[in-house]
Amino acid sequence: MSLPVVAVVGRPNVGKSTFFNRAVGRRVAIVDDTPGVTRDRNFEVADWAGQGFFLVDTGGVVEGSDRTIDRLIREQAMIAVQEADVVLLLVDSRTGVHPLDQKLAEVLRKTAKPVLLTVNKVDSLPDERSHLDFWEMGMGEPYPVSAISGRGLGDLFDAVVPLLPAEAEDPAAADIRIAVIGKPNAGKSSLVNRLFGEDRVLVSEVPGTTRDPVDLTMKYHGLNLTFIDTAGLRRHARMKDAVEYYSSLRTARVVREADVCLVVVDSAEGLHVQDVKVAETAWEAGCGVVMVCNKWDLVAKETGTAAAFAAEAGRRAPFLGHVPFLFASALTGLRIRKTLDLVCEVARRRRHRIGTPEVNDAVQALVRRQPPPHFRGRPVKLKYATQARTVPPTFIVFTNFPDAIPEHYRRYMANSLRSAWDFTGVPLRIRLRKSGE
Repeated sequence: MSLPVVAVVGRPNVGKSTFFNRAVGRRVAIVDDTPGVTRDRNFEVADWAGQGFFLVDTGGVVEGSDRTIDRLIREQAMIAVQEADVVLLLVDSRTGVHPLDQKLAEVLRKTAKPVLLTVNKVDSLPDERSHLDFWEMGMGEPYPVSAISGRGLGDLFDAVVPLLPAEAEDPAAADIRIAVIGKPNAGKSSLVNRLFGEDRVLVSEVPGTTRDPVDLTMKYHGLNLTFIDTAGLRRHARMKDAVEYYSSLRTARVVREADVCLVVVDSAEGLHVQDVKVAETAWEAGCGVVMVCNKWDLVAKETGTAAAFAAEAGRRAPFLGHVPFLFASALTGLRIRKTLDLVCEVARRRRHRIGTPEVNDAVQALVRRQPPPHFRGRPVKLKYATQARTVPPTFIVFTNFPDAIPEHYRRYMANSLRSAWDFTGVPLRIRLRKSGE
């Protein structure tokens, strides 16, 4: 099930970016008193009461303005509304009901989407009553919040969650869902077409031809493999229009529900920073990852060229040292069929469960090799460990001082568990808990 989308819209300078940063729990959007600072849109995954969703921050909407920048921001915000499952109309309690708020409310009333009127800058909750003036907008109950302090956000999201679409059962669920991702024009669609032996998706030399995810299913060794060809991912600052931006949002949703991501790289251009970021997006989402270095037929090769390519990638981003690399060509068909075997193998590893006695033996072995550092003169003990879940494999380790274990030792633990079992292409999660919890 794709994560639902909650869009935040409003006129300039009502505090949308501050609200967005507070809701996602970190500073992502730029905040400034100058109206119109947010001209693009940001989206991040937020969570409330166990319900995940994409929260989208939009530029300030100026209804009726003919300025080019105002028109573009208005168009982008309206696309946000079209993509959203719930819309938060943000207004400013300090300025009261503004004519631009009324105009935007008229536009939103014409949509079939649920809209919650959110009154920001009500900083003296629960005593302040300035939000009550917004009943006159005819948008239903106004929800008072303070983006600065976070007050009122709990009540707001308590109202949002019931409005989000419920998960639906997919009668034709795939055994393995594979997202094909990468920069624009890396050869993703060509790779999918070569795998299926026919032109199933549009291929063009113009970057960005694929805008919406395309699902294609094949049978392989008795398994239903569903490939999702996605739009190319590039940095938000380089996205040229709202359609491209929301293509990237749809791609992010696909990645979160995929079992394995094929990260397609144009090897003729080398490994770029954006290639690493695309792979990191899949890795952090808990997907299995296979790096497909496409256009390998165009690379001048010597002995060890492929190994050097993969080694350099691992030096630049250590997690890539745990990822399989496939050097292929969608044009000639070089090693393309091998992607299917790699996908199945990575998906199997991602679902692999290790028995608790084996996990404890492995943890005790890594402690014997390298004990954790002492905390305030007291020994840190790893007392018990178990695999709590799969997809991705998640291990819980109980210890007397969970907060005292440094990051480098956590990495050592994860790498030791990798060496005990083959988790190539699969991210591992290590969770530390206080003994007795």
